[in-house]
Amino acid sequence: MWITSTPERALTPTAIALGNFDGVHQGHRNVIQPVLEQSVRSTVVTFHPHPREYFSGQPCSLLTPLEEKISHLKALGIQQLVLLPFNQELAALCAEEFVQKILIEQLHPHYISVGEDFRFGYKRQGSAQDLRAIASSYHVAVNIANLRTKAKERISSSRIREAINQGQVELAKQLLGRPYTLNGTVVTGEQRGRTIGFPTANLVLPRNKLIPCYGVYAVEVTSITYPLLSPHPAVMNIGMRPTVNGQHPTIEIHLLDWTGDLYQHSLSVQLKQFLRPEAKFESLEALKAQINKDCETARQLLPYPSSQPINS
Repeated sequence: MWITSTPERALTPTAIALGNFDGVHQGHRNVIQPVLEQSVRSTVVTFHPHPREYFSGQPCSLLTPLEEKISHLKALGIQQLVLLPFNQELAALCAEEFVQKILIEQLHPHYISVGEDFRFGYKRQGSAQDLRAIASSYHVAVNIANLRTKAKERISSSRIREAINQGQVELAKQLLGRPYTLNGTVVTGEQRGRTIGFPTANLVLPRNKLIPCYGVYAVEVTSITYPLLSPHPAVMNIGMRPTVNGQHPTIEIHLLDWTGDLYQHSLSVQLKQFLRPEAKFESLEALKAQINKDCETARQLLPYPSSQPINS
C-alpha cells in the first residue's frame, strides 16, 4: 500500500473512500467496499492528526492509532492511503474549495465514497449530500454509504468508544466487526504478581490508544514476535491496583497455565468479556482468592489452543 501525507504525491487516478475511519469498523467497511470494486486505484483519504485533536489541542484517544489503522486497511485490500495534514489551512477551506483544491486537482478521483454522516469544509458546514452536488459538477459520482447494523443501530466511532469506556465488550465487537484489541510491548513491572502466584506481562500501548475502563477482562493473547504463543486464554487487569496502593494505571496480563519470558515481545490482546470492575480488597489473600475465581471464569469462557500449554 502506497502511503503519503503529500496529496501531490498520490498515485492517480483514484477511487476515494473519504473520512476519519477511526476503528475501521463495520460502517467504515460499507464506505470502503464500493471503492475496492472500482477499476482505478483504491484510495483511503483521511486526516492526520484527527480533527478533534487539532481543535482541542489535546491528544485524542483512538480506537486505531495510525499503525493499527494502516494494518486494517491493508487487510481490506486498499492500495493507497493519503493522510491529509489537518492544519489551519485545511480547516479554513470551505466545502467547494476542499473538493476543488484537494480532491479534484490533486487526487483526480473517478469515484468518491463517504458515510451518510460525513461532514467537511470550514466549521463542518458541508454534508455528504453537498459533496455529491459539488462533485457532480466535475462529473464525479459520490456514493453515500449506510452506517447502520442489520438491527438498524447506528455505527459510529464515538458509539464504540462509549461502549469500550463502559466495559460493553460484546457491543464493541458487534459494531467493530471484530474484538477490540490492544497491541503493545511487554515491559518490566513491579513483579508483584509473581509474589502471589500470578505472574503478569505488563503491557505498554501507543500513547494515543483508547484504554478500556478499569476492571478485569477475559482475553485472548497472540504475538507476532513470539510465534509459539498460539491464541492463548488470559486474564487482564486494567487499573490502579488499589489493594497494593498502586500509584499509576497499569495493564497486566496473566496467561492461564503458561510460563515463559515475554519481556520486550509484542502482544496482541483481544478483549472477550468484561468480568468485573476494579476493586480494593482487605488483604492479599482476599485478592488472590478473587484472582483464582477470575481465572476459573476465564477458563470456562475461553478455548485453549490445541497444543499443550508452553513451558520454558
